[in-house]
Amino acid sequence: MNVLLVHAHPVPGSFSHALRTVVTDALRGSGHAVDVLDLYGEGFAPALTEAERRAYHDVPANIATVQDHVARLQRAEALVLVFPTWWYGMPAILKGWFDRVWAPGVAFDISPQGIAPRLTNITRFAVVTTTGSPWWLVALYLGNPVKKVLMRGIRRLLAPGADAHWHCLHHIDASTPAQRMRFLARVKAAFEGWGTA
Repeated sequence: MNVLLVHAHPVPGSFSHALRTVVTDALRGSGHAVDVLDLYGEGFAPALTEAERRAYHDVPANIATVQDHVARLQRAEALVLVFPTWWYGMPAILKGWFDRVWAPGVAFDISPQGIAPRLTNITRFAVVTTTGSPWWLVALYLGNPVKKVLMRGIRRLLAPGADAHWHCLHHIDASTPAQRMRFLARVKAAFEGWGTA
């Protein structure tokens, strides 16, 4: 299976980088091809420009500046996002990737009947994230905003019934090394569970 792993964290050696490594190694160890897209490492510019916004509904002009990213997305059979949750949302660079790359004619088509998904090549979707907030604040008080956007909004642009998984370590700032190691082990086991390619 061709897996596109999108990572969004600016600091090498961070826990997010450790998660990226665990996921990549687990998938490659099972024979999957993993294309690691390190948004910070590749210097991705997240801001949608005026020209891009004006060309947003003009396919293929809307992908002229992000053709490589579009091609990588269209080759993928699975999508994995690894990022920290900051201010109850995804990092700006990841949000900008959606803004600039998931354009009409790429991720969806717009018609009078509504939005039709285009990324039906992606049959598996997973998110690996951390948050500084405790689970009760994120889930009970805020209603899991990032999870809703990704698992309900983004997922509907993938293959119908796409297999989806959510992995989150809450309250990471107060976590112990043992808790972080247990989360790494759970994530590793989950991706080893994807089976052989």
